[in-house]
Amino acid sequence: MILPIRAFGDSVLRRKAQEINKDYPELKTLIENMFDTMNGANGIGLAAPQIGLDIRLFIIDVSPLADDEDYEDIADELKDFKKVFINAQILEESGEEWKFNEGCLSIPEVREDVKRKSTIKIEYYDENFVKHTDTFKDIRARVIQHEYDHIEGILFTDHLSALKKKIVKGKLQKIANGDVSVNYKMRFPK
Repeated sequence: MILPIRAFGDSVLRRKAQEINKDYPELKTLIENMFDTMNGANGIGLAAPQIGLDIRLFIIDVSPLADDEDYEDIADELKDFKKVFINAQILEESGEEWKFNEGCLSIPEVREDVKRKSTIKIEYYDENFVKHTDTFKDIRARVIQHEYDHIEGILFTDHLSALKKKIVKGKLQKIANGDVSVNYKMRFPK
């Protein structure tokens, strides 16, 4: 089932999410619905707060990037990179910072360069509640960091300079007011 994505301005996007346990009601259905929602919006990541749930759960699927010429050197690693992260904790961020033009399903029509470290070490549970500690780099680390921010109540626009924040402020207000055109379901705060 495709769920509405919460728009910028919704308070759930600013709350630090709560941990869940393996008995969380209908977890498998929720994860399936999140993948349906993300795919329906042509996204590569989605966090539970974006569908109105303040729980520490996010999903990513970067397989669509495997066909992008910018990633041809890591295409084999990307083509099957579809993961569920429950109760994730980033343990370490390392490597050089690099800029990348990020966007967000909750903030449509806004894209800006964000600096992030190139490598992360993260501890998380998968959809079967098996614990993992993994290291990710390149675009995979970037997408994980972006989604991880969501469960911490942080949006990519929080990483912008004061000047850039001022420039996008009007666009963000329009989104909060529902004055945006998207081809997926959204729920606006006003």
